[in-house]
Amino acid sequence: MRLHVERGGTGEPLLLITGLGYATWCWTELRERLEVRHSVICFDNRGTGRSEKPRGPYSMAMMADDAAAVLADAGIESAHVLGHSMGGYIAQTLALRHPQRVRSLVLIGTSPGGPEGEPLPAETQAAWIAAAKLSPGDNVRTTMPRSFSRGWTESHPAQFEDILRRRLEFPTPLECWLAQYQACADFFAAGAKVEDISAPSLVIHGSDDRIVPVANGRLLARRLPNCRYVELPMVGHLPYLEDPDGIDRLMLEPLRGNV
Repeated sequence: MRLHVERGGTGEPLLLITGLGYATWCWTELRERLEVRHSVICFDNRGTGRSEKPRGPYSMAMMADDAAAVLADAGIESAHVLGHSMGGYIAQTLALRHPQRVRSLVLIGTSPGGPEGEPLPAETQAAWIAAAKLSPGDNVRTTMPRSFSRGWTESHPAQFEDILRRRLEFPTPLECWLAQYQACADFFAAGAKVEDISAPSLVIHGSDDRIVPVANGRLLARRLPNCRYVELPMVGHLPYLEDPDGIDRLMLEPLRGNV
């Protein structure tokens, strides 16, 4: 499997893992801040961006092993790990399958899954299904506003257009998006045994998250043994795009091991 990897900055290593259908483009603003004090490694998950796009099925274990391979190939024994949404599923799985690779976890807009987890809202699922037959450009323009807090895209039109441009430069093929989506569904149905994760963790969740409801962040924080929880009022599923400075500030202490 050939994966597209990017590195920058100096300091303790920090691995960034993207969400469903996303690629390294999404970290641009946050990376500028993190690379001041960290050696940042980010990559496109299989099926997205400039990585290979094999046919499914995919699994969370498979993608967690990809993340471990990225670190091994870079000669990094262990790193701080930030995972967003599906990337949070991958990060949890990485911490369970390869605990020696994970120094700490930052989990944004994600869930441990299982019977207590709150699934994708029905209205969001309906919007995604309705947009599936549209062109890539019309699809993301129609559905992506739901990933932000209500009204954010209208009040930040130039920023939203730049995000759309970056997302569409290397679009995710529908069959690969569906393979990732099914891997997410399988993870959520089974749930993760996060009680076995010993790494210090920071869980961040927006109260206006319309993709992964905020109840999931609260559940994850309750179940992780060594966790700090921050809930962001009136913030959506993409807090690192809505407020990269705020996320950068929140990450200062946990990445020093103080949670």
